[in-house]
Amino acid sequence: MKAFRIIIFALLAALSVSAYAQQNESSASVVRRAREDAKKANAKKNGNISDRMQSFYEAKEKSDADLEWMRVIYRSLEIKEDANTCLFYPEEPNQDGQSLFYIIMRLLIDGKINAYEYLDGREMFTDQYKVKVKDILDRYGIIYTNAKGSTEKNPRYAVEDSDIPGIEVLNYYIIERYEFDRVSTRVKRRVEAICPVLHRASEWGGEAVRYPMFWVKLNDIRPNLAQQYVFTDNDNNLPRYNYDDYFLRNMYKGDIYKTKNLRNKTLMQLYPDPDDLKHAQDSIEARLNSFDANLWVPSREELQARAEAAEAAAENDSTVVIKNRDNKKKESSSTKRSTKRSQKNTKVKESKQKTTKVKSATVRSVRNRKK
Repeated sequence: MKAFRIIIFALLAALSVSAYAQQNESSASVVRRAREDAKKANAKKNGNISDRMQSFYEAKEKSDADLEWMRVIYRSLEIKEDANTCLFYPEEPNQDGQSLFYIIMRLLIDGKINAYEYLDGREMFTDQYKVKVKDILDRYGIIYTNAKGSTEKNPRYAVEDSDIPGIEVLNYYIIERYEFDRVSTRVKRRVEAICPVLHRASEWGGEAVRYPMFWVKLNDIRPNLAQQYVFTDNDNNLPRYNYDDYFLRNMYKGDIYKTKNLRNKTLMQLYPDPDDLKHAQDSIEARLNSFDANLWVPSREELQARAEAAEAAAENDSTVVIKNRDNKKKESSSTKRSTKRSQKNTKVKESKQKTTKVKSATVRSVRNRKK
């Protein structure tokens, strides 16, 4: 009887343990299913972009401890440059794609990215300087309506494609960071943020006024840019690069209008003269391009090549000098000959004149004598 009780207790314990395990397994499956649903909802909200995909495109910023040198450059990408045309066209979304401004505005209107205030050289990408979507739409007169499901805490807006002023955005400001990493011993150039600039005619006429709208961080929009392929060459209608490749490979072309400085002045303020401004821009470009090359000690082959180039240049200079000397000698000899000939000619003329004078004098004397 005692053994029978022990067996019953053992069976009851086993049943309770299995029930507890099944309950834990079911709760774990519920948690996993909830996580998967949340991921799917998040991916659907971000345009089929998951958190893992977003983290893949987020470039980790280097800390100041890893950097040996860094410089911040502001560029202006104009529509007149052929390399930048793909940023502005098509003017409205079609089967060929959509412009960069439409992508940014759709992401902002849908609440998928954040916009930051344009502070003219004092940019701060923090929560304090975030710009609300409603303020952007009201500030630039973009027509909108409240979308379905909009609330006071979570406002949502609907904007038609024709109401987005894409044709008025004629250039972009970008912030570049040139960083020398002591770990990889390389100089890296990356775009940190983009600012669309609106061009609108003023009420008093004259040139259009530029309105820098807001800043968006490139890392926030890179997954969406990677899904939009663009035409970078009119001779090849096959789009081979997307917007992410375009900025990652620095395929754009733009002039430097500012470098980060203590006085927060643009190059135009520092160099009012156009020639001085162009010289300053070219010198900054040259220093940035040659910074990486000047970090390394030249190899033996490079030194030999430099020596050979110097010798060739010296030989060219010597041959030029010799040719100049020969030309001078030839010129001097020709001038001497010409002078001798001229001297002979003058002597002959003088002798002829003398003979004629003498003959005339003798004739007169003879005539006088006859008389």
